[in-house]
Amino acid sequence: MRFYRELIQVEEAQKRILAHMNRQPAEEVALSESFGRRLAEPVTADHPVPHFRRSGMDGYAIIAADSIGATPEKPVELDVIESIPSGTVPVHEVKPGQAARIMTGAFVPDGANAVIMLEMTNGMDGAGRVGERVLIKRQMAAGENVTPVGCEIREGETVLEPGRVIRAGEAAILAAFGYDTIKVYRQPRVAIFATGSELLAVKDMLVPGKIRNSNSYMLAALVKEAGAVPLVMPVLPDDLNMVTKTLDDALRDADMVITTGGVSVGDKDVLVDYFQQWKGTMLFNKVAMRPGSPTTVGICNGKMLFSLSGNPGASYVGFELFVRPYLRGMLGQTEKLPQEWTGILDAGYDKGSAYPRYVRGSMSVVDGRLHVKPAGPDKSSIMVSIKDTDCLIVIPAGGRGVRPGEKVRVIRLNTND
Repeated sequence: MRFYRELIQVEEAQKRILAHMNRQPAEEVALSESFGRRLAEPVTADHPVPHFRRSGMDGYAIIAADSIGATPEKPVELDVIESIPSGTVPVHEVKPGQAARIMTGAFVPDGANAVIMLEMTNGMDGAGRVGERVLIKRQMAAGENVTPVGCEIREGETVLEPGRVIRAGEAAILAAFGYDTIKVYRQPRVAIFATGSELLAVKDMLVPGKIRNSNSYMLAALVKEAGAVPLVMPVLPDDLNMVTKTLDDALRDADMVITTGGVSVGDKDVLVDYFQQWKGTMLFNKVAMRPGSPTTVGICNGKMLFSLSGNPGASYVGFELFVRPYLRGMLGQTEKLPQEWTGILDAGYDKGSAYPRYVRGSMSVVDGRLHVKPAGPDKSSIMVSIKDTDCLIVIPAGGRGVRPGEKVRVIRLNTND
């Protein structure tokens, strides 16, 4: 049984994972603490925006018909009846032959249907104060420089959906509608374990035959980027009893667990032994993909355990294809799977494979078309190219590979929309 693995496609693996989606509960936080979090409730406009007719500039509120034929050489004279600073409500209605001095963003008075900019006027008696006359030097159209009620948002309109990340624009909307607190999805706590007695702590001195644990910190950055809380845990040794106790505890205390390494078929691949005797349900243990075919995922008491390959490239790909979509669902996002585009491969890829390859790549746009190329040497053990990766290039299974200039599937990464 140690070596039995059911081979499934990436799409089937994603389907099995998302079938066990558990959305996080909501919690209420202050607006100032909500930035970067995901909304857990819809936001509906309880008033239009703007909720009064608003001046688009400093000038004079007038009746457009009064300005017919106005030119610099033949201006129209109007009586100034009022001055309206921003934040005040007009007192008078503008009638034919009248104008009201108005500031940008101020309430346009009844009767007026246009605002002429200050630069297109002259005060006959000085500064155009109340009781004076103003010269209008340009013909205006009805509605010009007047923002109507509800121009931006209609009353009753849903302006933000659950699952949306609160960024600058969302924060502005929430503030505009009086949300000093807002319900957001609680951030999942994700325990991250690397396995293998060959791993050193980051602060340890290098010694022959050992390497520092870089996978845990790469995954922690990805987890945080996805909107969750990473918990970098101590390295798991190749000891089944210790692994069993540690992972069982983590599955009880955290919302999700990720491990790297120990899922292949070697004598020291302790995660394989763990999955054979654990109390959860294995969803799959082999995926038709390169890198990362031994990726294994299971669920125990509603908590997901993602066991990714120990190679950094494979671990990175596994996170983007399987872990990030699940985190998106936990945080209320409707579109869970990454976006797919079609791109042109700039550099040939002639390495054949029995499984589709997910090559770490970089994108560029040339003459309006998407171009992609590998971000570096395509070996799962190489980590340096991860920093330049913004997509995965999908190379179909088969012995031919892909030639330069051919179209390929492109999976967009580095997005949390």
